[in-house]
Amino acid sequence: MTRGLLIAFEGLDQSGKQTQTEGLRDYLAGLGRESRLLSFPDYSTPIGAEIGRALHGEREYRPDVMQLLYVANRHERKPEIEQALAAGVMVLCDRYLASSIAYGEAQGLDAKWLALIQEFLPPPDLTILLDIAPETAARRKAADRDRYERDLALLSRVRDSYRRQAHGHAGWLHLDGERPRDAVSADVVKALATRLAPR
Repeated sequence: MTRGLLIAFEGLDQSGKQTQTEGLRDYLAGLGRESRLLSFPDYSTPIGAEIGRALHGEREYRPDVMQLLYVANRHERKPEIEQALAAGVMVLCDRYLASSIAYGEAQGLDAKWLALIQEFLPPPDLTILLDIAPETAARRKAADRDRYERDLALLSRVRDSYRRQAHGHAGWLHLDGERPRDAVSADVVKALATRLAPR
């Protein structure tokens, strides 16, 4: 059985990650390929629930502790991810490893450490960056923003980190997320078709 692929969508909130993840799921279904959608943080788990409390001001954790919680939250889903990939299922993640590097680095943490603490998680086969400006993110979601979403200076540093990670990396696809969703979807499908093509 052919191993599944792990595709991670990254970018600021409101960049279209959920829309593109769901669109790719529908495209794969049309090809007869099974897929599984995951979104991180996964607030349905005990660690995810704690992350949710912190994001809404009910808890105070240092940036390094927050990133350790995010990584632990992904580990809660690690067995599920590994089993799905081994069974040939395509795993589509709304946020994954690069988010910890981007948000942690934006808060002054070391990028190498942020990568090191995630080295035992399944690596993505493709990371798709949906690149938008912080001002676009704020405009698309004007209310009920968490502490990260309200800090445009932080989001600017997050964007810079994402772009640095994507630059010159064969495992990344850097897309302009300001474009219409259909144009972005076409580029996503094209990139995936290349990876699914027989070699």
